[in-house]
Amino acid sequence: MTETNSKYKVLSLVNTPEDIKKLSTSELKTLCSDIREFMVDIISQTGGHFGGGLGAVELTVALNKVFNTPNDAVVWDTGHQAYPHKIITGRKDKLHTIRQLNGLSGFLKRTESPYDAFGAGHASTSISAGLGIAIGNRLNKLPRKVIAVIGDGAMTGGMAYEAMNNSGVLKSDLIVVLNDNQMSIAPNVWQFSNYFTEMISHPEYNRFKSSVWDLTGKLDHFGDRIRRVAARLESGIKSIVTPGMLFEALGFRYFGPINGHNLPQLIKIFEQVKGLNGPILVHILTEKGKGYKPAEGDTQRLHASTPFDKVTGKAIKTGNEKPSYTSVFGKALVEIVKENKKVVGITAAMPDGTGLNYLQEQFPENYFDVGIAEEHAVTFSAGLATQNIIPVVAIYSTFLQRGFDQIIHDVALQHLHVVFVLDRAGLVGADGPTHHGSFDLSYLRLIPEMVIMSPKDEVELRNMLYTAVEYKKGPIAIRYPRGSATGAELKPGFDKYEIGKSEILSEGSEINILAIGNMVNYAESAANILNQKGISTGVVNMRFVKPLDTEVLDTLAAKKCKIVTLEENSIVGGFGSAVAEYFIDKNYKNDILRIALPDEFIEHGTQKELHKILEIDSDGILGKIVKFYGNNF
Repeated sequence: MTETNSKYKVLSLVNTPEDIKKLSTSELKTLCSDIREFMVDIISQTGGHFGGGLGAVELTVALNKVFNTPNDAVVWDTGHQAYPHKIITGRKDKLHTIRQLNGLSGFLKRTESPYDAFGAGHASTSISAGLGIAIGNRLNKLPRKVIAVIGDGAMTGGMAYEAMNNSGVLKSDLIVVLNDNQMSIAPNVWQFSNYFTEMISHPEYNRFKSSVWDLTGKLDHFGDRIRRVAARLESGIKSIVTPGMLFEALGFRYFGPINGHNLPQLIKIFEQVKGLNGPILVHILTEKGKGYKPAEGDTQRLHASTPFDKVTGKAIKTGNEKPSYTSVFGKALVEIVKENKKVVGITAAMPDGTGLNYLQEQFPENYFDVGIAEEHAVTFSAGLATQNIIPVVAIYSTFLQRGFDQIIHDVALQHLHVVFVLDRAGLVGADGPTHHGSFDLSYLRLIPEMVIMSPKDEVELRNMLYTAVEYKKGPIAIRYPRGSATGAELKPGFDKYEIGKSEILSEGSEINILAIGNMVNYAESAANILNQKGISTGVVNMRFVKPLDTEVLDTLAAKKCKIVTLEENSIVGGFGSAVAEYFIDKNYKNDILRIALPDEFIEHGTQKELHKILEIDSDGILGKIVKFYGNNF
């Protein structure tokens, strides 16, 4: 820490929020600069969610200056903004381990620190969680403050408004901070709004308002009239100078918008509102990537970054020239839309992450971004499908969980042709348990009439997308992993697969490995070694989890061979379960070994590291099969 102490003059003095309370305004400003520089130095080497945290530095410092954390609970939404929070709450010396095996989580995690009041990885949760904590404090008679921080992007999620409505009904003592890094406002309005916000949040104003309310309450009907006039006057002024009338209608007192990078002003407003009762919303305007020019200029690219050059902000190339599954999907969809304008793409605020940016650029009229609103995305697609439009809904596996009811009720029940494309299926690596796509085969397989496919390589991904678009009989899903594809040669055009038909890669008389998706390559590696050792082992690329290729299963059952199922999904209810259920229903007696992800939440690490630890890489699979086979090698 010698270098840290010399380079970051004030940050070196801060190990807990208590240290922040001792600093002068000038030192606090230097601290903000130190935090930004420290983040750039570390994240440029490790990668991570970057831009949101840079924009939330002053907010983080102000909250911990004014409130008594962790006794007062600060609930962060998602966690993208929370790197400065980790830095000043005793974890700066471990920041270089963030998102690495056995290192700091990239998100909020209650077991990591008492300052992480609530775990987060998915958006739009902080207000609901904050309300629960606030009501818990009320029931326990604990005079603690609760502050829920939410970004403007997360405010597109309906759950945020459900929570706000409930907060207004319960009249909870909850402070919501809306961190808005997109909204702009004219300078003249800004200045007047700041003045008005400071006035109505000032203790003297609120004491005067309470006195007037008490006095008028004793004046019967005449007093009620005075109250109504006063309320209308305050609301009228607010409607002119603030955008907060929606929040007022939900039962919140609104303050803002406020410059989220003006540290003294932030401290002042928080000091004033912390003494107020009931639901409060403080609206701050920030700049994503603040203080680092490359991030300010390209907020999307440096929202979540791989290691990058500190000077230019450009990603450090690894030399891997294989395309990502994401880009293969995105480009294939563009090819399909060129030929069929009835096909549209839908994303929930992740155009680059899902590959729909290619469609956005070339066919913007066929592209829809619904914001962080996965439930709406699914039902919106169902509505489109009733009009003979073919919606391709591209959502990360972990986020589609949020639209589970809509998939059942609004799509499948009505037999609507909606194509679900699940990126980041299986283990995603550094983002950890909140982002692993460990459950999609399980939660989709139970839905009647749902077709589920998974490609072994990029060629199959293209063909599966074409097959799904041409299917037209109901819902159909494709799931594929994060990261680089296999490097298989891509040819123009598409092939249409027969629904429920597998691909026999090799035949074995003693063991047959049934693999799905990216596990096929591991299966072939393990089979090659087994065959070299004299154990006749075959591999089937199943392609379809639902419907299963029952013709192949019947053939294998007749051979009396051992069956191994292989998938990167939870062992509960997934592909292996489907095969085992079929064999039980048919009264087949084959020995079956299911290899899958364990029935537990899996921590973060690289995909390669996690595969090895969980024994679903080639060596791990081979070891399990040898033990299952029961022979001495």
